[in-house]
Amino acid sequence: MDAQSASNAADCEIVISSVFDAPRELVWEAWTNPEHVAQWWGPNGFTTTIEKMDFRVGGVWEHVMHGPDGNDYPNSCMFHEIVKPERIVFSQRGHREGGPGTHFVATWTFEALGKQTRVTMRGVFDTPAERELVVTEFGAIEGGKQTLARLAGYLSKV
Repeated sequence: MDAQSASNAADCEIVISSVFDAPRELVWEAWTNPEHVAQWWGPNGFTTTIEKMDFRVGGVWEHVMHGPDGNDYPNSCMFHEIVKPERIVFSQRGHREGGPGTHFVATWTFEALGKQTRVTMRGVFDTPAERELVVTEFGAIEGGKQTLARLAGYLSKV
């Protein structure tokens, strides 16, 4: 689960990947069903309230991440591409209430590896400064790793 850089665009992106001991169809279901997503989304100590998840191209996903520090982090996403069970692309806007916010395009890929699945999440920001903001202000790299670890833990129970 290391951040990787693949090109000069790396200054504007975060890439985190993990292999799960679960078939791709189960991982896809855990990601696309809001009842599942609310159980694992976000870094350690966070809970998530899903206000709306219209999982279709052009659909909107609104959720609030509740941090262990008592802060709320409202997020609004729009789905741009859904290729079942391989890829989800969405734009996301989020911020800490009363604090700075960010915008990025997220691409999640789901690669079947027999009975396992490799999930790669890639966030592409408009500028290196926006990427740096989420890394320093929100701990995005460690938070992404923790989110994938929480997904792994959830998958082991379903």
